[in-house]
Amino acid sequence: MNSNKDLVIPTILSGGSGTRLWPLSTDQRPKQFLNLTGSLSMFQLTMERCRQSDLFDIPIIVGSEKHADLAEDQLAEVGSNAQALILEPCARNTAPAIALAALACKSPSALMLVMPSDHLIKNGEAFQKAIKASLPIAKAGWLVTFGVEPNAPETGYGYIEQGEQIVGSARSFSAKTFVEKPNLENAEKMLEAGGFHWNAGIFLFRADAYLKAMEVYAPEMLDAATGSMEKARRDGIRIYPDRNCFGKAPSDSIDYAIMEKAEKVAVTPMNAEWSDVGSWDSLYEITQKDSDENALTGETVAVNSNRNLIHAEGASITTYGVEDLIIVANGDKIMIMKRGDSQHVKRLVDLTSEKTK
Repeated sequence: MNSNKDLVIPTILSGGSGTRLWPLSTDQRPKQFLNLTGSLSMFQLTMERCRQSDLFDIPIIVGSEKHADLAEDQLAEVGSNAQALILEPCARNTAPAIALAALACKSPSALMLVMPSDHLIKNGEAFQKAIKASLPIAKAGWLVTFGVEPNAPETGYGYIEQGEQIVGSARSFSAKTFVEKPNLENAEKMLEAGGFHWNAGIFLFRADAYLKAMEVYAPEMLDAATGSMEKARRDGIRIYPDRNCFGKAPSDSIDYAIMEKAEKVAVTPMNAEWSDVGSWDSLYEITQKDSDENALTGETVAVNSNRNLIHAEGASITTYGVEDLIIVANGDKIMIMKRGDSQHVKRLVDLTSEKTK
């Protein structure tokens, strides 16, 4: 049986706003707390992936202060708990958020598995195999990222190019380059070349390895995070970092601030049926369809209608003779667009916000 120091601490990031799934995802109840793929929310499904007691320790959650009650309620619904619920006073992107969690770890050498709370992983066994295969190099001080083996020239994800295989590891490679979201031509070239993986935004490393990298590449960010935790207010599992200190942290992602600059960065490929559920189109792809290829959720009736995503919350939706549409209702908010156009949702959110000012 593993001792606590050998267990991996799931570090779950739940502070995102999820505007790409508006009007269902809102500032009050963002994407990670919605039941998009079944009876559990994305946040709850993430917690369920961390139940293997011989591999995982009790999680640390980093989220927004305004969602504290929602997070605790959803934890209770699935019988989960957290060793800390760190509540960011303001959004500063992933690199400072992860620093707060690293500083909250009881042991400097604690292994942290950093995961977004709004992704879907259908093959938990493959996911755990990739984690276990990466443990030796993470313990040795490597910053490990997990790359999803691509099955299409996807333009909505960043990519990681693998380098040489790491000595002593059967599955992990040095991370050669991080590639921004490509155009279709470049995505096709990377798929054909091989050795490129979708960047899933999932990481495994020792807390002290991450903080040491921050000391070198993002010292101002580390100072802000450290000061905010030293002055933090605590209430049970809730930790409230100091607002003034944390607000001074530069807002940057872990990829830009650390992973693209650090020396010992590894990528472990995995094929765990992963999706970031980043748009209504991606949700359509992973949702079970009826005989007419409609993905229907809620109180819906689709007659002589084909290949639509129809999602009803607090409303009833009936269609006749329509095809290839996305129709989403959340109470009195209704959105209709063509399938394939869901990348424009943010524009609709911005226009709607301007009209309500």
